[in-house]
Order: sequence, then C-alpha cells, then structure tokens
Amino acid sequence: MSGLRAHVVVDRPRFRVDVALDAAAGETVAIMGPSGAGKSTLLDALAGLVPLNGGEVVVAERAVERAAAPRVHTPPMHRGVVLLGQDPRLFPHLSARENVAFGPRAAGTAAAQARADADAWLDRVGLGGLGSRIPRELSGGEQQRVAIARALAASPRVVLLDEPLVALDPVTASEIRGMLREQLVGVTTVAVTHDAGDAVALAERLFVIEAGALVQSGPVRQVLAAPASAFVASVADMNRMPGVSAGGGWTDAAGRVLTSADAALALADGVALAAVFRPRDVRIVGGAGSNVWAATVVRVEPTVAGMRVHTSAGMVDVSHATVSWSPGESVWLQVDPSRVRFVRLS
Repeated sequence: MSGLRAHVVVDRPRFRVDVALDAAAGETVAIMGPSGAGKSTLLDALAGLVPLNGGEVVVAERAVERAAAPRVHTPPMHRGVVLLGQDPRLFPHLSARENVAFGPRAAGTAAAQARADADAWLDRVGLGGLGSRIPRELSGGEQQRVAIARALAASPRVVLLDEPLVALDPVTASEIRGMLREQLVGVTTVAVTHDAGDAVALAERLFVIEAGALVQSGPVRQVLAAPASAFVASVADMNRMPGVSAGGGWTDAAGRVLTSADAALALADGVALAAVFRPRDVRIVGGAGSNVWAATVVRVEPTVAGMRVHTSAGMVDVSHATVSWSPGESVWLQVDPSRVRFVRLS
C-alpha cells in the first residue's frame, strides 16, 4: 500500500483518541461520528497539527510521525498532506489565481508556470475566467472551489477533508460534491462528514468513531445497512432495537417479539442482535398481532412527505398529516417481516 496507514493515539482532557485507519493509494475513505468523538483531532494529527501520544502516521510508505523511539516528526508543510476544512482560509489580498498558485510557487515552480497551472485548476473546478477576482468578490461556494483547487494544485499525497460542504446551501453543496468526486479520482483522501450522502457519494469505505474509538468500519453501504450503534442507525435513518435471538426470531427485555424473512437467522437462542428496519416500513395499527409491539409517542415532526412519529420504540413515517398523535399517547406499531434485518452485536 502506498497511500495512508495510521494509528493515531492522542490524549484529550476527557478521553483518548485511539484509532487505526488506512486508505489505499487513490482511495477515498469517510469518517463519521457524533460531535466530540475525535474526528477533527484525528485529522489534525494526520496533518501534523497535533502531536501523537502513541502510534504513527505513514504516508506513501514513509513514516511522517512516530511517537515511539526512534521518534519522527515531519512538519505539516513537508509531509505531503493537505487539510481542507469548513473555512476556505483563502489569502484575502490575493486573487483566486494567486491563491491557487501559492503552493506550487512556494515549492519552487516558476511564477508563470504556477499561474498557468492555477488557471487550469480553476477551470477544472468550474471557475474558468474568475482567476483575477479576490475572495470577497466570490460567493461562499466559489471560495470553497478555489480552496479545493489550491489544495489539489499542491500535488498532495493525501487530502484531508473536514466537512468542507457543511456551511453551503444544499444546491451548492451538491454541485461541489460532484466536482470533488471527479477531481479526487486517484487522490488518497480522508473525508470527515456528518452526511451519509457525502459518504456514499465520495467514499469506498466508512470508519465510524465514537468517544475516540473505532466502533465500525467497512464498505459504506454495508456499514449503513447494518448499523452497529445508535449513532450509525441515526445517520442511516434506520430504527435499531437491541435484543437477542429467540425461537428463530428476536426479542428484547421489554418482551417485544419480531420475526424476519432473513433465512440467515438460524442462530441459537440468546445471541445478541439488533433488529434494523426503516421508519417508512413501520405502520401504526389498531392492536396486537404478528410483528406488532406497543410504544408511546414521544414527539411528532412534519416532513416533506407527511410526518414522522417518534416513539419510545422506534420511528414511523406516515404519508398523511390528517391524523395526529400526541406525546404520551399509546400506539401499536407493526413492521413486515420482509423489511426486518437482524444484525449481530459485538
């Protein structure tokens, strides 16, 4: 592997970040996790902005950081890694062209060549003809495009993205997401995001971090389809109910019982499982029955397609808003067995 291999250990006041990850040359991997999980600390450590308390960072088979003897610390500007965050951080007094040309010029490229290459990069990110504008003359989305061009113009071995689309409106974010997908081909990339759509669109694999530790990893769609934690379930917009296998089905401490059409459930009783299903596959019904359980309404939220009913035992999407449910009201929920998956819990 000539991309990125890292084991990052960083002590924080309230917890320790201890995460191992890898990305093959040209691969994009996504990092997700709740706020405060340690995602930005991880990127800062990879970029050389935060020292390691343990582990090492290897870029293109070269150790750029190692905590153990013989210790290694390569300054951020010499490790072939660029970090792009929510703030484009453009030089306000330089034109878009000069911002993009800055890195190559600092590396020794002749000014005329660096400017010509900068214009080519601006054209690639959809800003052809805007090279002479300074940042305050550009929209937020245009500034982020310049920042992306500046990062890639430096010919980095690894690009780190720390939620660069979060401050943009949905249309602009979608446009830049597509542009990133095109321009990052062949570039080893680690992308932190809160958006499952970003992970699916940009990355081949997903690493999920909670409280400084890796809790799940694998191909993006596989991780989202089989959430190992409540956080992953929320990101994937799935209901997730922990319990155990019982009688060829599933039950939990509250006595709820579910079955599935999944033939792979041939497990001995007592195996820890989570029942996983989408809110749109749940119905509110009139009473007890097969794959039916009792719940209490917690809150009701309007959605584009109708409403979402949050209950004490799962979420329900309904396509009509003529019937209302009040917090504290008891309801019966039902899910078709063909829509239920059971995921083993570690």
